[in-house]
Amino acid sequence: MKVIICGAGQVGWQIARHLSGERNDVTVVDSNADLVRRATETLDVQGIAGFASYPNVLERAGARDADMIIAATHSDEVNMVTCQVAHSVFSVNRKIARLRSQSYLDAIYSDLYRRDHLPIDVVISPEREVAAAAMRRLAAPAAFDTEVFMDGKAQLLGITIDESCPVVNTALRQLTDLFSTLRSIVVGIRRDGTLFAPEPDDQIFVGDNCYIFCQSDDVARTLEIFGKTQKKQDRVVIVGGGNVGLTVARALEQRQGRTRTKIIEMNRAIAERAAEALERTIVLNGDGLDSALLNEAGVARADAMLAVTDDDKTNMLAAVRAKAEGCPFAIALINDPTLVPLMAPLGIDAYINPRATTVSSILRHIRHGRVRQVYSIGDAEAEMIEAEVMSTSPLAGQTMRDIDFPEGVLIGAVMKNGEVMRPLGTLKIEAGDVIALFAMADDVREVERLLQVSIDFF
Repeated sequence: MKVIICGAGQVGWQIARHLSGERNDVTVVDSNADLVRRATETLDVQGIAGFASYPNVLERAGARDADMIIAATHSDEVNMVTCQVAHSVFSVNRKIARLRSQSYLDAIYSDLYRRDHLPIDVVISPEREVAAAAMRRLAAPAAFDTEVFMDGKAQLLGITIDESCPVVNTALRQLTDLFSTLRSIVVGIRRDGTLFAPEPDDQIFVGDNCYIFCQSDDVARTLEIFGKTQKKQDRVVIVGGGNVGLTVARALEQRQGRTRTKIIEMNRAIAERAAEALERTIVLNGDGLDSALLNEAGVARADAMLAVTDDDKTNMLAAVRAKAEGCPFAIALINDPTLVPLMAPLGIDAYINPRATTVSSILRHIRHGRVRQVYSIGDAEAEMIEAEVMSTSPLAGQTMRDIDFPEGVLIGAVMKNGEVMRPLGTLKIEAGDVIALFAMADDVREVERLLQVSIDFF
């Protein structure tokens, strides 16, 4: 498939990395020649330096025979115009745009994106994706990462193993024997910085970051088995009242049960806007790093603190300060992946990577066919893929034990007729089943072959 990616920043580069690694014809366009050079030198892609919305630039990028265009520049308006030019001038079939402004995303204006108006097939909102990720973190505070699959019936949990874990130094094969009714599978382990798909005889050690795929009904039991406890988040302090903080506060107000939320926002105009938009949330105007203001917000009595300003270092320091003041659970929004290794030494419990959430959202729409969900893990090191098995798939009609999966692939669960089931060796895969699997990046292409889900649209 021929794809043009407009914008060579963090999101554009990661999408280009995914698609070029799967042997697609990828061209990256950006007005910053240095970013284009970085992409062409590190990835198997072509590069064009220029403004993505200019017809002559898109023509040089090969828009006349492109199958898809992904507009992910830093400007909403450039992304919108790029999609319009791609449609009107070059008849590009599939157009994806990243839009940040909430006004463009208001449901009452959704008619704007019809083909005879502004022809954008898929609109991605980073702020909404990040806010949704924040809500998932708050719902599972014992996990450093979480994502929902199979219509909400299953979840991927990232759990750090510590000394309190009852099953430390236990082989995965033994876990199945010890907890025969537990519908959870360890699909990935990060040890000493390296992520891998474990074998049945691999053990769990202190310090491991385990990715566990489990049924939603078994989340509490899974956390307990791995030495974690769940606590309801009744009091939440949010540092940062911009689009992300405002969206999270709105979601908390709508949540069942009464969650007491307070926002700390430095910019007075943004703080006033948040106060006007929210009904039950208290908004404080001031510095989220100010110990006195954090105490005024009641951070010591809070169940969780969420730092979501537009500055990574501010978020990290605010999380550290909140922990020092007695908050048991702190989440930081981190754009720069090189800062992630500092989370554990600083005592920050969880982080949200906007790039990863946006990339996952875009991949979900790129992988056409029967793929229902894609979640990018780590620095694009692996993916959790949910897809419907087609009748043409080599998997259809085979039992699990007879399927020759690549070494870096593990099945998390199978859903038959709406019921989520453990991937036992005797389980027969049939057309129409939904399968969720963990795949290392190098094995994604083989997974797509097995599922007969090509990202080719035609």
